[in-house]
Amino acid sequence: MESRAKKKPKKKRTLLKTIIIIFILLILGGLGFAYYMYHSLANTLDGTHQALHRKVSEKRDEGVKFSEKDPISILLLGVDEREGDRGRSDSMILMTVNPETKSMKMVSIPRDTRAEIIGHGTTDKINHAYAYGGVNMAVDTVENFLDVPVDYYVQVNMESFKDIVDAVGGVTVNNSLDFTYDGVHFKKGQISLDGEEALKFSRMRYEDPRGDFGRQERQRQIIQAVIKKGASFNTLANYGDILDTIGKNIKTNLTFDNMKDIQSNYKEARHSLEQLQVNGEGQKVDGVYYYVVSEAEREKLSTELKEHLNIKQ
Repeated sequence: MESRAKKKPKKKRTLLKTIIIIFILLILGGLGFAYYMYHSLANTLDGTHQALHRKVSEKRDEGVKFSEKDPISILLLGVDEREGDRGRSDSMILMTVNPETKSMKMVSIPRDTRAEIIGHGTTDKINHAYAYGGVNMAVDTVENFLDVPVDYYVQVNMESFKDIVDAVGGVTVNNSLDFTYDGVHFKKGQISLDGEEALKFSRMRYEDPRGDFGRQERQRQIIQAVIKKGASFNTLANYGDILDTIGKNIKTNLTFDNMKDIQSNYKEARHSLEQLQVNGEGQKVDGVYYYVVSEAEREKLSTELKEHLNIKQ
């Protein structure tokens, strides 16, 4: 049974998993690279590129070879940007993609998880790594926590969520629970949602008897619905809006050529998405609240991710 933290998350935090739709939509959603939009896409993605301090993870013997369809890992950071500083990462999601098994796995690391902050010499809440040292420190800390390589990262401004749903013309989902949240009633059955409604649909947790599992299911529905809309021809009419949203809200070390390789060779993995749980419990250490994950749980997650990445134990 999942151990849930007692501390109520901020509203923005509850939506973080769905932010990865921007990355999945662009690279795995199959929008394609038609000639008339190629240059606009290339220019947008060139503007999102920001390299890491190293090219290859120390946890790999050699770099990823897209031509050989090596499994890859991507750290997705949902960042609450603030004027005057870099903000904090309210979401850390490690996604692994295996083109041979045509599958993806996602691990959402709770922001209050107690972890060693690599490069800072402290043990703290894992989301502080980004505040202390930006993307590089966040990547190094997650690699250490899960003992797997982080090949790429995608940093997303969380405020972009509503925009991307609206840019694809809204989404349709099959709602299994009748509920009202933040002034909006969501009836049971098939419903259509705009960006604001999708945001609220994804936030609710405490009225769901399944707790965080129920919320994750709704988030998964939103992700898959956006991918489906993004893969349709009709969505090309909103292509300019999608590019504008991406250009303003994403930073990544993936190059345009990397993305083309992924779109060509890895896109079938989008059909199988498994969410893995980080089981732990809320505790106070020296008066500070943390989400504490046991060594056994960390090893379990690490083993599953290594197997998906075809990394020898």
